[in-house]
Amino acid sequence: MRVIPAHTPYDGSAKPFTIGLHQLDLIDWIEVDELLPVHLAEKARLLKLHGDRIVVEEEGSQAGQQEVLDLLVEHLPAHFPQVYTRSGNVIRIAGGAEAVDLDGPAASILHKAASLVQEDLVLMRKDERRGWHLAAASLSFPSSWTLLEKFGRSMDEIHAPVPDFSAGTRNAGLITRMFDNLRPDRSVYRFNWSLQPDGELYHPLASNQKGARYTDRDMVEQTHVRVERQTLRKLPRTGDILFTIRIHLDPLEALKKHPQSRPLAQAFCRELAELNADQANYKGIMAVRERLIQALEKF
Repeated sequence: MRVIPAHTPYDGSAKPFTIGLHQLDLIDWIEVDELLPVHLAEKARLLKLHGDRIVVEEEGSQAGQQEVLDLLVEHLPAHFPQVYTRSGNVIRIAGGAEAVDLDGPAASILHKAASLVQEDLVLMRKDERRGWHLAAASLSFPSSWTLLEKFGRSMDEIHAPVPDFSAGTRNAGLITRMFDNLRPDRSVYRFNWSLQPDGELYHPLASNQKGARYTDRDMVEQTHVRVERQTLRKLPRTGDILFTIRIHLDPLEALKKHPQSRPLAQAFCRELAELNADQANYKGIMAVRERLIQALEKF
């Protein structure tokens, strides 16, 4: 378990429910930490339990999936040689994780790629009927959504439940233009945060279900901060866009160990207080917001 949170996007540096993109140096494309073997083992376990809830693909997406795998196979041993080594068509991973046979069977090519990293991988493609849409994915660690409800859907349909991101909003237009203008030499990243009353990585529960699971126990003890580090990369061969989602799940208690614990807690309080009703409901914290603020004020 990580002692200090790796990312704190609730520090006031970005306003919630905005796009908040930053240019990504591809050296930092993938994050690898001490939890790699744990996360890869959990992905393998969840695939056996949930199968087609975790892996989806549409016909014609295989070339893009293969391009993602090729990029990762090139990137990982080059940037993390102490973790990844390649012998022929086998990638070995330090720390007890199973080796990945690049020629072996898999639920999909994209899932084979996702079996190398802690990130979930989502492939977006553009066609005349739907525009940019979800064409394939390996999603082991969903954050209050499921692949089956989003698979094949357009960007507007995917973002319909998100406050200020539905069709016709300024944010929806900005996202479409960003996808259209993204270049292979200019990748981007952003962060998102949410709160949950447990430490589960697999979290397909809708927001209203998530909020209902809080109990009368101490808020700090039961609350975990779920941070999503998301990247978008245009694939040079196919023109598809790879969306990666890396989950960092930290007990709220861990914030007390941060060197900037007090100012971070104060900034978090402000962000929680400034969420409007639709935003707080979407994050699943409307009923417990005041309890969360009161808990953070004591940090």
